[in-house]
Amino acid sequence: MSAAPHPRELLLIGGGGEMTLSVDVAVQALEQARARGLRTHVTNRADTLAATPAVTAAADTATAVDFARPGDTADWAAGRAADGERPALVFGVREMAQEAVAATAHALGLPGNPPAAVCRIRTKDACRAALAAAGFRQPAVRVCRDASEARAFLAATAGPWVVKPRDGADSAGVRKVTGPDDLPAALAQLPDREAPFLVEEFVDGGEFSVEGVFVGGSPRVLAVTAKEKLPPPYFVEIGHVLPADLPEETRRSVEETVTAALTALELRFGLFHVELWLTAEGIVLGEVHVRIGGGWIHRMLPHVRPGLELYGTVYDDALGLPVDLPARLPAPERAAAARYFAPPEGRVTAVSGWDAVRTHPAVLHAELRVGPGDVVPGFRSGGDRVGAVVVGAATPAEARELARELVASVRFTVEPMEPVEPVDAVDTSDEVPEVRVDLEPRPLTSSFRISHMTIETVDHLRLRLLQGGRTVGEGEITADSGYGQDGPAIAAEAEALARTLAAARDDAHHGADGADPVAPLRAALEKAAADGVGAPARMLVEMAFLDRAARRAGVPVWRLLGLPEPGRVRLLHTVPIGEDIPLDGRPLKIKLGGADDEQILRSLLGVPAPLILDANRGWDRQDWERLRPLLAELSPAVLEDPVRDPALLPAIRAALPGTAVVLDEGIATAGDAAFAVGTAGGLNVKLMRFGGILPALDALTDATEKGAARMLGCFLEPPRAIAYAAQLAGLCDWSDLDGHFWVSDDRPVPSYGLDSDAPGIPRIAYTPEPARGEAPAI
Repeated sequence: MSAAPHPRELLLIGGGGEMTLSVDVAVQALEQARARGLRTHVTNRADTLAATPAVTAAADTATAVDFARPGDTADWAAGRAADGERPALVFGVREMAQEAVAATAHALGLPGNPPAAVCRIRTKDACRAALAAAGFRQPAVRVCRDASEARAFLAATAGPWVVKPRDGADSAGVRKVTGPDDLPAALAQLPDREAPFLVEEFVDGGEFSVEGVFVGGSPRVLAVTAKEKLPPPYFVEIGHVLPADLPEETRRSVEETVTAALTALELRFGLFHVELWLTAEGIVLGEVHVRIGGGWIHRMLPHVRPGLELYGTVYDDALGLPVDLPARLPAPERAAAARYFAPPEGRVTAVSGWDAVRTHPAVLHAELRVGPGDVVPGFRSGGDRVGAVVVGAATPAEARELARELVASVRFTVEPMEPVEPVDAVDTSDEVPEVRVDLEPRPLTSSFRISHMTIETVDHLRLRLLQGGRTVGEGEITADSGYGQDGPAIAAEAEALARTLAAARDDAHHGADGADPVAPLRAALEKAAADGVGAPARMLVEMAFLDRAARRAGVPVWRLLGLPEPGRVRLLHTVPIGEDIPLDGRPLKIKLGGADDEQILRSLLGVPAPLILDANRGWDRQDWERLRPLLAELSPAVLEDPVRDPALLPAIRAALPGTAVVLDEGIATAGDAAFAVGTAGGLNVKLMRFGGILPALDALTDATEKGAARMLGCFLEPPRAIAYAAQLAGLCDWSDLDGHFWVSDDRPVPSYGLDSDAPGIPRIAYTPEPARGEAPAI
């Protein structure tokens, strides 16, 4: 009997990004494939697969393949095909995945766009050159490598201009420039300041986009969309209306220009989204994309063209099925509009009117991702959006007005955040800063269980240095009594120490030429440690005073201390005792030290992820001997605090030669660190134990010189304290800095960056990596 044939497969390269819009697009693409009897296989980076469970749940299979390297993706797919797992078609919905989609389709001989054509449109200046050579209006543009080249372009052309990344999405880093004086601020907004960037002439005209699909290799326009943007210097879209309310003659001219341009660019497969301006001189084409537009256009199009399945149309065409879509479609008979929320910057204290909006009968989609306690950032790119409303109506004007009314009906009460600025603006040589310490008990977002306790609540402590009513330095920690951290006692200690330091007068504090601003603080904190001031209080004070010194210097703390740039902080996935173990490929930190350790270890056999096992000193000799065969088979990457008796450590290191053994509990001083390095060969540094970043830095530097394993850990701490510690990530092998996910409403992610644009302590930046393949695609 012959085996049953495998169902035809859709290979969706790049899956969905972490933004809710991108997830929604990917899920729709998978659902429309499933409706056609296609098996679905999603590829994406491992961390993004873990962060987008709705996408992996909608697919039959998911594999971690990095689409940022198109050749690797094509080779992987070719290897599968050689083993008999050949997809019927290859597709992608994310901007950054399109080169991998084209390369893979080409390698497999499947329908797709030519790889060279996709590479050309993905490189914005190359696309401009190709369009200009084909006779389409284009603004003057130059690839610049530094500010001097940008200034030269400004001098040679008529302004104003736009500075933008050479390769990017969501208007991130796009800024208007009216003259050379605006350049420094614009260049500072670029996502990757080391990469070449574009400066191009600003186009003055209404902005639109054209949405469509290729059928039989020819473009079919589905609709023209009108864009609404925030005023310069930024270019963030605040709303869309579909179809654009244009005269018939103009609409036809736009459609003909776009289809001619797509043909000239040798594009022929999938969906397209082409941006343009209508100017006094005519149509000026902007960026060209071979994916659907963002801004919830994928929800708007099926409303204005009932029965349309965007992705299904692509699949049917690629599979040779009939597609009923004429070469020239009539204008849609109904309309839709999307509008984004843009509340003022600051901390949200209340939101009203949302329930009435989300239940409105004309709403096609609505989301709001902020609530009381959340901080609203500045609206600088698509990644800063906090929610949207999408509505349907009879006409474009009615849709636009309804979307505006609904968004405006949601009221945000926002507490302004105190500005972070160089202290020189408010600091004087004669004024002693006021010290203010606040303490507030806070429940965790969920209980946290380790071997010897379950934590439900922490004390939140905030220490501020104030001058002229402004915060000029700030520290923030949480204290948990389960770890012996007494919140009120820490607050009292920290306040007394901070007042002593604030009253001290020294040349470094007052800006003497060549003085080290850190040395006096280091000496004062070392004296406080010798006098018995506890480590949490010293850390809280150190944070505030280093924050102040860095603001005065106009740099982030890590630069003030001469640390390497932290880069992306890739997290372990901490699994508290009793919780299910995720199998998403990320490094797993498993809490052990209980009666079920053998069962937990057996469940880890075959898990395809680096394992970090933390026994919290839970094992004696008998436990170690019983568990040793399992541990040897697992060969964990790290074994943390395995045993109570340090005399067992040499035997453990000998039995597990490929495992880094690190000590954590009780490692709080330079002497403790030296002991951990000498006996175990590694240590876990936690700032709350060491008393701050300065003593932790000393311990890590010594461990590095001795070739020891280095982990950077934390307790359950607020985001500001985690960001403070993360400045040391560049010195460590492993970063276990996820404690804020239990303390704040921040959604757990596999990695994050640090926003060091403002001086002082950086903030955690939940933005995709600036490398290709990491930026939000839609």
